[in-house]
Amino acid sequence: MSRQRPIADGVFTWPDDEPRLIGSKCGDCGMVTFPTQTSCPRCGSTAMEEHLLARRGTLWAWTTQSFPPPPPYAGPSGADFVPFGVGYVDLGGEIKVESRLTENDPDKLAHGMELELVVVPFSTDEDGTEVMTFAFRPVTTSTT
Repeated sequence: MSRQRPIADGVFTWPDDEPRLIGSKCGDCGMVTFPTQTSCPRCGSTAMEEHLLARRGTLWAWTTQSFPPPPPYAGPSGADFVPFGVGYVDLGGEIKVESRLTENDPDKLAHGMELELVVVPFSTDEDGTEVMTFAFRPVTTSTT
């Protein structure tokens, strides 16, 4: 079995069959942030508490990243680079987060479509450990 690790600690629940992003919420004014912060950007309070964000949200805006980003990007490059979608996902009107999307074809994305959080491979360390990151994928509904 291969080893895996999250891209960074404290960004999403790990390991988890139903992952959630880890944000923070101000105990004084209710402002929600992602990633976590120690003070509130709205009121300056330090009464910030860990807050798990919704797993599902709606696509607000998107684009396709068709070339490797500059450093500190550490993913595949050259012939190994695969274009990926990037978008803003509205999580229940509480916060919009910028995220990778599992879909990179703009014709398959639509404003307001439902997305869900998943954990996907990002890169592999020199020791063979697979580095995992978060992304949002379109929610598919089955008709029976």
